Parts: sequence; structure tokens; C-alpha cells
Amino acid sequence: MVHTFKIKDTAIAVDVASGAVHVVSDIALDIIRQFDEKPGEDCPDWLFERLDSYPMDEIKEAYDEVYQLCKANLLYTDDAYAQIAAETRKQPLVKALCLHVSHDCNLRCGYCFAGTGNFCGERCIMSEETGKKAIDFVIKRSGKRRNIEIDFFGGEPLMNFEVVKKLTAYAREQEKIHNKNFRLTLTTNGVLLDEDKLDFINEHMSNLVLSIDGRKSVNDHMRKTVSGEGSYDVIMPRLKRAAQSRNQDNYYVRGTFTRHNLDFCADVLHLANEGFKQISVEPVVGGADCGYAIREEDLPLVYDQYEQLAEEILQRNQDGRRFNFFHFMIDLTQGPCVIKRMSGCGAGCEYVAVTPEGDIYPCHQFVGNDGFLLGNVYADDYSAEKTQMFADANVYTKPKCAECWAKFYCSGGCHANAYQFGGDIKAPYEIGCAMERKRVECALYIKAKNAE
Repeated sequence: MVHTFKIKDTAIAVDVASGAVHVVSDIALDIIRQFDEKPGEDCPDWLFERLDSYPMDEIKEAYDEVYQLCKANLLYTDDAYAQIAAETRKQPLVKALCLHVSHDCNLRCGYCFAGTGNFCGERCIMSEETGKKAIDFVIKRSGKRRNIEIDFFGGEPLMNFEVVKKLTAYAREQEKIHNKNFRLTLTTNGVLLDEDKLDFINEHMSNLVLSIDGRKSVNDHMRKTVSGEGSYDVIMPRLKRAAQSRNQDNYYVRGTFTRHNLDFCADVLHLANEGFKQISVEPVVGGADCGYAIREEDLPLVYDQYEQLAEEILQRNQDGRRFNFFHFMIDLTQGPCVIKRMSGCGAGCEYVAVTPEGDIYPCHQFVGNDGFLLGNVYADDYSAEKTQMFADANVYTKPKCAECWAKFYCSGGCHANAYQFGGDIKAPYEIGCAMERKRVECALYIKAKNAE
């Protein structure tokens, strides 16, 4: 399978199976688009008729270049991964834990998938005992894996900061006993992020996720306090201080764009102009009737925004104002292993979420959905059947993914979004897929321009 596209003056052909990315001439692009499978050595006569706007000798020269790429297994490569997927049975060993230390929040964000922090249940916080049980669970279920990730999550985890500190100490104690290495992360809206908390986070957390949506008007439209006021003026100075204290590394400012700010490129650039170097602004996920969800008719504008952002990033790379945009970061030389590329985040088998009550779910977005309850850290009833269902989900067991050129970049997308919109973890969220494909194209375009 080969995917071709053009942004501005740059024509690109992506060989899906090999991962090879080629910057090609317009004529080579048009030649490649004439074939669904590997062409033969001799240029067919019908090609001259179809491409009669080009001189015959140029067609012959470009065709030979395309054929040489095919001969080198860099174009129209046979897909060997389907057989690997069929023969590989992923073992559901847990390596990442989303620890819901708080099902309460001091903001009331309009798009919150967690029901403004309480996950549509009682507002509560996790006890130290439950947190320790969750850490014991991941140690037990991780097998021989040494590296384990724990994300202190909510709601707002800083509302239960004393337990965060105690669980951090417990994790450090247990990793020595069990020969594990815990990589800790905390996700916060920043309202309670004072100097003492920041000092502790910088000492103990490998990564920090800071929530803000961009421009003041955009952020305050959705991210409001309990009293209904905007949060921008409260959190912006605290988030800037946090990013600076971490030397602009090992953190992300993480925003969400909705139908209310389809010009989200301006929000990304606003965050960059405020000095943030690690930025992620992602499309909202919501039901069609919610009013803020991205719709199919919005996609052309969304695509245009991603292209504008790509051009701005290229310009800033040249003039010394570089920043990283999470969704444009692609490693073409040392990317993840084939199993990771086929199956993604590992939700439900390698990655689970634990609630304040100790209930175990496939990820934070499944919390509260009883059909996906995997067990409880206080009982030895972890569902092997459900975890294996998630372990067996990959881009080849999802029919639409198997046919998609971008499958090895998104790894099949989000199971929770698929279930929410298609009722099946193997039925990808199509609007999300469309935006992902555009992000990948823009990321490859940036790579191509930087290589010039």
C-alpha cells in the first residue's frame, strides 16, 4: 500500500509496509498514483496516454526511478505484518497505571469526559490504602517488566496531594524491593500548583501535564471555576513557572480545541508565544448533540489549521523560536517496535486505570462503564477474558484500520472513542481518524522540509 499527498510544493509518497517516506517530483507522484500494486520493469504504453501533459522522455525517466524504488523494496512493499499480527498473542502484562487519586475537581470544564471531575459518581478522593493496593496490583501484574509508568490523575490530583506524596514514597520503596523502575507523572489544571507542590513534583515526577486551552477567551469559555469564572488568569502564571522550573522539558501543556475555536492554530501559537516549548492541543471528543464536538463539515477548516501550524513551525525552526507540537512529532528512524505500532497504547491489557474505590478499568475514559469493569484491587478477580479482548485488538483485527495507510502511525486509535461512537472497540472513530491522517501528513511534510 502506498499513500501519496502534496502540501504546498512538496509531493510525498509513503510506503506503508516498509515505512519509507519519499519526496518525489510531480510527475513521479502522478505515476505512482496510477498503480494499485508494484509496477513492472517496462513502462506500459497506457501510461503515456494518461499522463500526456508530460513529455514522453520525462515519463520514462520518472518511471524508471519509481521502479528502482520498488526493486529496492521501498515502494509497494509486501505487507508482512498481517501474518505477524495473526501469530502474535500479546500477553496482558500491566506496565502503566492511571491512578485516580481524586474523583473531584476545582474546575467545571464544559467538555469534561469525566463529568466535571467526578466521573458521574460521588465526589471522593483515593485513600492511601487503596493507592498502595493499586501499586501492589501493578507490581504483581507486570511480571518481569521492570519499567512501569504511574500517572497521578483525576479529577484534580492536587486536591489529594498528601496521598500523592505518600504513594510516591511507597512506590520508591517498593521498586527497590521488587526490582522495578517507576516513572511517575502528574496531570494537573494548575489551580493549586504552589511552590511547595511544584518543588515536590520536580523532585519526583518524570513528567508533568499542565492543562490549558490557549487564548484567554478560548480557555475561559470552557475551563471555568466552580463559581463559573474563567481560570486563565489563575493558572497561566503558575503553568509558566512550572514549565520554566523544568527547563522547558519533561512536561506538556495540554489543551483541547472544540467547534468554538476551530482556529486552534492561534491557540497553539499563543502558548508558544507565552514561552511554552512542549505543546499538545487536541480535538475534543463528544457526542454529536453536545454542540462543541468536531463535525464532518468542520474538517476542511481543521485541515487548513494543521497546515498553517506546520508552516509556522517550519518558520520558527528557522528563526530560533522552536517548540514541539506533540501531534507533529514522528520518529522515522527509531520508532516503536512492530507490536507497539500495531496495537497502540495497550489500554485494557498493558495500561489500566484504578478509581478511588479500587475498581480497575481499561483506561481513564472507560471509568464508570460497568461493562468494562476489569476487577478491583482489593479482590483477586481481574478479568482475563476482558483483558485478552483488548490484547487481541490491533490494526489487523480492526477492518477499517487494516485498509488505512496511517495505521502504523496511530496504531488503531483510541479504544474508548471507538466504543463511544461505534459501540465497538474495533470500530474506529472516523472523524478522529480523518484528523489523525492529516496530522501525520503535516508531520511528514515538516520532516521533508527540514531535510532539504
